[in-house]
Amino acid sequence: MYFPKLRYLAILVILIQGCSALSLSGALSRAANANEIIGQFESEKANFDLILLADDLDHPWGMTFLPDERLLITERDGKLKVFAKGKLREIPLTGFPELHAKGQGGLLDITPHPDFATNGFIYFTYSHALSRGSTTALARAKLQGDLLSGIETLFIAKTQSTTSHHYGSRIRFDTHGFLFMTVGDRGQRHSAQRLDLHAGKVLRLTDDGQPAKGNPFIGTPDALPEIYSYGHRNPQGLSLNPSTGDMWVSEHGPRGGDEINLIKPGVNYGWPIITYGKEYIGGSIGAGTHHPDMAQPLHQWTPSIAPSGITFYTGKAFPNWQGDLFTTALKYELLVRQEVKNNRIVHEERLVEEEVGRIRAVTQGPDDLLYLLTDENDGALYRLRPK
Repeated sequence: MYFPKLRYLAILVILIQGCSALSLSGALSRAANANEIIGQFESEKANFDLILLADDLDHPWGMTFLPDERLLITERDGKLKVFAKGKLREIPLTGFPELHAKGQGGLLDITPHPDFATNGFIYFTYSHALSRGSTTALARAKLQGDLLSGIETLFIAKTQSTTSHHYGSRIRFDTHGFLFMTVGDRGQRHSAQRLDLHAGKVLRLTDDGQPAKGNPFIGTPDALPEIYSYGHRNPQGLSLNPSTGDMWVSEHGPRGGDEINLIKPGVNYGWPIITYGKEYIGGSIGAGTHHPDMAQPLHQWTPSIAPSGITFYTGKAFPNWQGDLFTTALKYELLVRQEVKNNRIVHEERLVEEEVGRIRAVTQGPDDLLYLLTDENDGALYRLRPK
């Protein structure tokens, strides 16, 4: 197994043992050079190399490719990086709204507008500082070269919490040009069942941050019109299933009960009334695992793996992975591959377990390869390439 910090151990061994350590250092010190293979893996349906592309990232959170193949990466403390031609550089965020960069908060997800090539719009989510506490918000800016301009906040979620966790905060556009946005329960679990709050919800917005036409609670008294589904705990993964056009979400359970859900309009996904998780101090939560008016997850993990980013693979580089769902895991430090048939998860395989640390995000690149981000003080960008 490979751990990023082992390259420093290898250097230390060389210094202590001299030439006798050269055979050991050859494998462990490869990661000191970007674009080098740091591990070779055999899996059920594909063999692949794991390649380090860049390190020295400070808790990277979201990433997205642009049409010109530049990769944008957010760092939670409020920095935006671009990876291009094998190099990382920073894009200034001058004029960006004040961040609440504490706990799980800061600069979070990122995605381009579907017509980015024409309008240059980039969308961000972040923890928006309030006079008392913070909340999840959506911002937009225009990117030209390495210059951001016209930064504006489009939407500020209505939540009631002074905590610094459970922001949710993935964003993705659907095939109709609507923007889906996840908001966590902010540590106030019963907020997820309240339709007068955005906490614990999946929202559907227009590209300028307004409620999308046809949202299920438009016109419902005391319900917020942006809400698309509710009863979520802390959804940190969001991906469009290309074969159906549906949005899928991953969300953190408490002690167990992590979930994969297929999002449908107006559906209640149960938190905290039903869950497969338990209290951290022991004991059950809510009324059990089932309720006739609440949806069951497509898949749940107990014990918890702490799922974050997800993506469906559609490329040609790994033909045997086409249509599979990939989920990153923080606690168990792995990448999960799941086979999907008829909107059901029928098989699971765990990859690169405990090899690179806490994996925060995954995306498919324009080269049809998979890219990973690790959520560490010395976080890194990796690529999976067919062996």
